Amino acid sequence: MKTYFLNSIVSLLLLYCGPVPALTAAPVRPNVVLFLVDDMGWMDSSVYGSQYYETPNMERLAKQSMRFTNAYAVPLCSPTRASILSGQYSARHGITSATGHLPPQPEDAARYPAKTSPNKKFIYPDSKNYLDPKLITLAEVLRDAGYRTGHFGKWHLGATSQHWPDKQGFETIWHCAPDPGPPNYFSPYGVHAEGQPTARHKVGNITDGPDGEHITDRLTDEALRFIEKHREEPFYLNLWHYSVHGPWQHKEQYTARYAQKKDPRGEQHNPVMASMLQNVDESLGRVLDKLDELKLTDKTLFIFYSDNGGNTHSWRADDPKLRNVTEKHPKYETIQSYRKWAGPEAPTNNAPLREGKGRIYEGGQRVPLMVRWPKHIEAGTISDTVVGPIDMYPTILDVVQVEQPDNHILDGVSFLPVLLKQGTLERKAFFTWFPHLIPAVSVRAGDYKLIRRWEPHPDYPELYELYNLKEDIGETKNLAVKMPDKVKQLDTLIEGFIKETG
Repeated sequence: MKTYFLNSIVSLLLLYCGPVPALTAAPVRPNVVLFLVDDMGWMDSSVYGSQYYETPNMERLAKQSMRFTNAYAVPLCSPTRASILSGQYSARHGITSATGHLPPQPEDAARYPAKTSPNKKFIYPDSKNYLDPKLITLAEVLRDAGYRTGHFGKWHLGATSQHWPDKQGFETIWHCAPDPGPPNYFSPYGVHAEGQPTARHKVGNITDGPDGEHITDRLTDEALRFIEKHREEPFYLNLWHYSVHGPWQHKEQYTARYAQKKDPRGEQHNPVMASMLQNVDESLGRVLDKLDELKLTDKTLFIFYSDNGGNTHSWRADDPKLRNVTEKHPKYETIQSYRKWAGPEAPTNNAPLREGKGRIYEGGQRVPLMVRWPKHIEAGTISDTVVGPIDMYPTILDVVQVEQPDNHILDGVSFLPVLLKQGTLERKAFFTWFPHLIPAVSVRAGDYKLIRRWEPHPDYPELYELYNLKEDIGETKNLAVKMPDKVKQLDTLIEGFIKETG
């Protein structure tokens, strides 16, 4: 009787009120993990063709991801990191070199020095030494949208506490040393827990672990705790490793095995780098395992990326920084260990790409990139779309369905349509602004890349270099003289870029 009566009431309500709208669950906002490796070159993984380095977890991720073959970074770390968090070219945000460990300039400091350096004919802009707090960072946008935000590892975007990651939108931070590398890779790390520097290199909030603990492992431990803590909330996690940047302090039990290995390609021979890459690969595997364990894999956008090309110059036999090194040198034991295992080798070799870190050629700025988002991104796919650090900000906001801030300029373009195979990235050209070391700017448009310098250098006498990267990925045939119209076309794009970004 009660059932009949209730059914009658419901029928009358439907009659007078119309159809009842279906209840729909609120969309689940995906987590975001940005796993950034320092100084990892395009060829520094078995995924991209290395036959010397062993990276099974990177291979595992590649099978579940879209892998990019034309992903770019700026040739040095700080500019790339600032571009990720700001969505802006380095020419706009002002961090154009690896200067995040230097004292911050006054806010009203001039962008250009008063006079040129002795060996330069032109005045080039100084790099800003910190990420401008006026910028609206990706972390701030996600935090304000209800995401728990955490940064673990290398920062290099400001030496003093007012420029640390907790002032740029990150609620949980675990970092040390504004320098490019950590004070030590093994505990004790040489960092004060209270985060107040009392001497050079002693900056951050990392506490020492057991003697001999490796910072790559410790960073991973802390990142996993963050994931566990916020498993029921949307989170944005930066796990930005110090590896494989110097000082090259490695686990010798790994290094010894690679010392017995030969590269069939004959290009990569450094067992120290192989050891450190294995350590990073293990970290990646632990994070992937944790997401699986907590059933968060399908709810997480996972980005694997590097901040610049592989280092092909440091600690070689001819490295001027290592001349006359004595036992008084603070890294004497580290250098001796490196020499024991690697001899005169540079950290890595980016062949077939030309040169490496700190240069505007492909070896300095083409890097690995893999993006995973199960049930949305088709696993095991490859894209040749040109993307860079400026594109991470708008792409991530597109994925999590958060509006871009109105009062913040974005140079980047979302490549979500590429990830979903629903469209292309709409952009005429991609630029790299690098007014340091050997000052230059480059533009990539289609298969062509133009490099422009303002003054010749003994090792690089041509002011213009033009390459067809589809046919000449190693940048061995300069087409500038043969194709003046193409040079003019691309140089016009460079002029527009310089005017637009200031």
